[in-house]
Amino acid sequence: MEEKVDNEVQTDPKEKYLTQYTETERIILERRSVRKYKKEQVPEWMIKRILETGRFAPSAGNCQPWKFVVVRDPKIIAEMTGDVVDGCKKFAKMIDYRQPGKGWKRPLANLLIRLKPAELHPTPFGALNLISEGRLDLYHGAPTVILLFKDVRGIGSPDLDGGIAGQNMVLAAHSMGLGTCWVSFAKLIFEQGNKWNKFFGVEYPYKFLTSLSVGFPFSKPDGMVARQTHAIDWYEDGAKASIM
Repeated sequence: MEEKVDNEVQTDPKEKYLTQYTETERIILERRSVRKYKKEQVPEWMIKRILETGRFAPSAGNCQPWKFVVVRDPKIIAEMTGDVVDGCKKFAKMIDYRQPGKGWKRPLANLLIRLKPAELHPTPFGALNLISEGRLDLYHGAPTVILLFKDVRGIGSPDLDGGIAGQNMVLAAHSMGLGTCWVSFAKLIFEQGNKWNKFFGVEYPYKFLTSLSVGFPFSKPDGMVARQTHAIDWYEDGAKASIM
């Protein structure tokens, strides 16, 4: 497919393509991460239906290597957030892209970046600094949080299966007029200590994967955002083509 303008798909008139987006496509293309929510709590039935779409996600061998935990108590969310902020502060002292670093800090920073180049990329690390400085709320004021844990015994790729389940829930929430945001910084409190694993009764074989903030958006953030176009190699009839 070529460029999409005014919610219509621009196509070769000789081809018999759909000329407008389906409702499913629209949900996918217009969904955006929400970082400001109303205080109003999400109805319980909505959360249960969102969880059901996660349960119906495909997984290798249909082994469903996940565990979902719903948190709707503001005190618990606030305490989790406080512990993540403390963890971010400690981590920011060891490595900070904004400072050249002296003594032991620079060698340690270089080692950590080499060991975890994806997690310590400047983009996510910038958010870590904002959280540690109190300029970015972990769950953005969302009244409901869904924690996703993976079963490490799962066949194939439990991380991938958990991500598919999460995406199902995110899209289902958007279809109901709710906002969501993927939040993985909570990993700090589940991997750097056992307080919250014990609190939620999470034991082997489960391990924290990610979490979702869920709530009614403060405004209407929906809308298609420009994305970079990547060339796609297309093989057909013994020939290779590159399409955009």
